[in-house]
Amino acid sequence: MLSWDFPPRATGGIAAQVSGLSAALAADGHDVVVLTVADRPAELEAKPPEGVRVLRTLVDLPWLPPVETVTCTASANHAVTKLGSRFTGELAGWEPDVVHGHDWQLGWAADSLAARYGVPFVLTMHGTERVRHGGQLPLGHPTDINSIEWWLAFQADRMIAPTQFIVEQLVTGFELDVDHIAHIPNGIDPALWRPHGAAIVPTRQRDPLVVSWGRVQYEKGFQILARAIHALRPRVPDVHGVIAGRGSYLPELQTQIDVEGVSDLIELPGFVADADLRSLVHRAGCVVIPSLYEPFGIVALEALAAGAPLIVARTGGLAELVVGTHAGVTFEPGNPDDLADAIEQVLTNDELSTILVANARDLVERKYAWGAIARATVGVYEAAGLATS
Repeated sequence: MLSWDFPPRATGGIAAQVSGLSAALAADGHDVVVLTVADRPAELEAKPPEGVRVLRTLVDLPWLPPVETVTCTASANHAVTKLGSRFTGELAGWEPDVVHGHDWQLGWAADSLAARYGVPFVLTMHGTERVRHGGQLPLGHPTDINSIEWWLAFQADRMIAPTQFIVEQLVTGFELDVDHIAHIPNGIDPALWRPHGAAIVPTRQRDPLVVSWGRVQYEKGFQILARAIHALRPRVPDVHGVIAGRGSYLPELQTQIDVEGVSDLIELPGFVADADLRSLVHRAGCVVIPSLYEPFGIVALEALAAGAPLIVARTGGLAELVVGTHAGVTFEPGNPDDLADAIEQVLTNDELSTILVANARDLVERKYAWGAIARATVGVYEAAGLATS
């Protein structure tokens, strides 16, 4: 398995997904080796998930301008291909039965290694560059990355997409046969997000606290949440919010919060440790995922597992995750007034919140547990041509 992001190196939800999937496959008796990159020498010794062997490589050679994203990524693929072309040490002589790549960043390496070992190449596309830009492709890196994604889609023996929305984008955008793509949702360990030593906090005992987290980028829509809380100030007593995470849009978000006059209501703590984040979510009146674009929305799945009343933008994978389940409330993407109405409804209606939390617990246990995700993934490996005994 190849992934650009893998714990402790994590810039988004893919790292958690690859870690969870690899551990679940190992728990089911499969022999899993993950190849990934490292930013710092200390990461080379990071502890892997139980049962999973992880090989990391530094990718700082040759030196290239950091702004040349595609060129630097291609250079990194050379290092990862070398890493996986001949295993040494305890893996000496080991060969894979299938190569599973995640997104475009290590696509060259995944394709090369599948050819090197003569095994199927499976590719999970967690999102596409065209969708990330709202259906448009600005000139420059976006068009370059789209070309790489297109090429990889036809190189792969089978593809996996975490939502039906992404399946449809791949079929229409890359002119793929629908049978080439399997829809397998991202997974989660529900036990990791449940409160320890106590039941889920009843909704009537929760704070009027609105929590959101993730990479702080424009497309995550946190600025919409700031405007919504401004509208709620006179309507919901003591409403306040926390937006946790780091990213390039953080200064602009702080400016937006100041302009809206809600700097006294919204806290931007930056990075929050997992344990502290879970504690925050357990007492939140609601979790809001206000993304303008979201291919899946692992943050929403985490909120469902934690037992927090959930509000999400009706877009992409978020809509698919929640619509029709009665496990969350949706609002029109980019509409702060609609979001404010949804937050007020959840924070002031205990009966609604209780129903949302109960349905969320059932949904997560039934559909998104890692064991089921791993078994479905092995089915794709077999469809791609993996020989099984």
